[in-house]
Amino acid sequence: MTKTTFAAFAERLTFADWTAPDLKKFTPGLMKTEVLSGLTVALALVPEAVAFAFVAGVHPLVGLYAAFIVGLITALAGGRPGMISGATGALAVVMVALVADHGVEYLFATVVLMGVIQILAGLFRLGKFIRLVPHPVMLGFVNGLAIVIFLAQLSQFQVPGSAAAGAGEGHAMGVTGEWMTGAPLVIMLALTALTMAVIWATPKLTKAIPAPLAGIALTTAIVLALGLDAPRVGDLASIKGGLPALHLPMVPLNLETLEIIFPYALILAAIGLIESLLTLNLVGEITHQRGGASRECVAQGTANLVTGFFGGMGGCAMIGQSMINVKSGGRTRLSGISAALFLLAFILFASQLIEQIPLAALVGVMFMVVIGTFAWQSLRIMRRIPLTDAFVIVLVTAVTVMHDLAVAVVVGVIVSALAYAWNNARRIHAVTRESHTEAGAKVYEIDGPLFFGSTDGFAELFTPDADPDVVIVDFLRSRVVDQSALQAIEDLAYKYEARGKTVRLRHLTRDCHKLLNHAGQLLVDSDDDPEYALAVDYSVRTGIFGGGH
Repeated sequence: MTKTTFAAFAERLTFADWTAPDLKKFTPGLMKTEVLSGLTVALALVPEAVAFAFVAGVHPLVGLYAAFIVGLITALAGGRPGMISGATGALAVVMVALVADHGVEYLFATVVLMGVIQILAGLFRLGKFIRLVPHPVMLGFVNGLAIVIFLAQLSQFQVPGSAAAGAGEGHAMGVTGEWMTGAPLVIMLALTALTMAVIWATPKLTKAIPAPLAGIALTTAIVLALGLDAPRVGDLASIKGGLPALHLPMVPLNLETLEIIFPYALILAAIGLIESLLTLNLVGEITHQRGGASRECVAQGTANLVTGFFGGMGGCAMIGQSMINVKSGGRTRLSGISAALFLLAFILFASQLIEQIPLAALVGVMFMVVIGTFAWQSLRIMRRIPLTDAFVIVLVTAVTVMHDLAVAVVVGVIVSALAYAWNNARRIHAVTRESHTEAGAKVYEIDGPLFFGSTDGFAELFTPDADPDVVIVDFLRSRVVDQSALQAIEDLAYKYEARGKTVRLRHLTRDCHKLLNHAGQLLVDSDDDPEYALAVDYSVRTGIFGGGH
């Protein structure tokens, strides 16, 4: 990357450049909405961070510190105001094997390397490739995500146990694994339903307070006033702690350490960026904002780099919390900053108060997020869209639920790309006629794209043995896409040449003129030759093409 590119990118990373647009539109009413939205998100972050720390096999504070540091840095410098980042389950499930085999210090080193990889991805603008994710994949992604969020809340309906037992035995939420029955289950369901009802009704009565915060506050007040025996945040683990301190990962600085952490760092970086960039698009659709993919990559990388040096487990964008934020009115960086600072305040000063919040209130909030996240319109359009698109939606949803979000997106993109290639491969055909300008010559008017998937169909259009001595192939209605297409044209020329016949090629681009070796002498220049660029690799442009003939 050139010095100029680095300088331009560094200029965009300045705090003033990234926050000035937000500051211009701040009013007292907007600031109140942003701060209260951040408070709501912070309350929802606590059990999530603790749970994901348990999943990864580390102390709860490792997850809480990650939620604070990653959340603060991405709020300040991320690509989309309103997004919330923190410790996530998608990363935790990858970390668990590393922690089990090598210990938590190797996790911190991995998170640092993960951050470096993500920063490089942002500097080299790899985030732009998120635009290749088709809309059916996005629908399947959000549907699968909604189901995953829903299923994750079901563990709250299990009998609470000690936090230590939960962590030691691998239970994600400090529970015994036995489902509630009788009065505890009725209380839990009633409080969850109450929270959901308050969230539904609050916007109809007032917009002065975010609906999720109203639901949490009212449910907590009822539980405390009536002394109800309901599971609370404190049943998961104590969230009391101090300020995160600088901590250099205690690992040997040698090649063996790199061999251990690099595969994990690469996987974590990829999963984190995919989830973050999809969240960026999802939030952008709600807030009507565009761009910022490369900026988000750098922000996520910087956040993880810092987190690894302060004893955090790393993180990425959290779609559930981001949806809570934007639906609570959070639209600027202030909401994300507030959420991170409130979370730190909970750890330092208000742990006993936060630990009294009933889990049912937070479950109710997340259930409403599920309802708002699921793309219900995808069920209505399933019969009206192409069968392939419907299949991709269902496939991505299923893989998201059974495996993880990143794998689901990759699978969906691959299937969509293969389906697109197959459909286009069947489009190529030809109309034949006699030439109007050259007596006895036969004209093939090609229609449809010529690329690797359609080369066989292209070859089958021609009958070299039966054709006259002069054949004209007209590409006016076609498009030559790649090296395979060029090779197919070369092969066609050789077939006719072997039979002592002549092929003339019309309406090919100047790129094709330069890249076709043998067939180039058969090209016919026209004033109306197309001008599109040809996507071929460097070896073709340097003349290494058509060898062996």
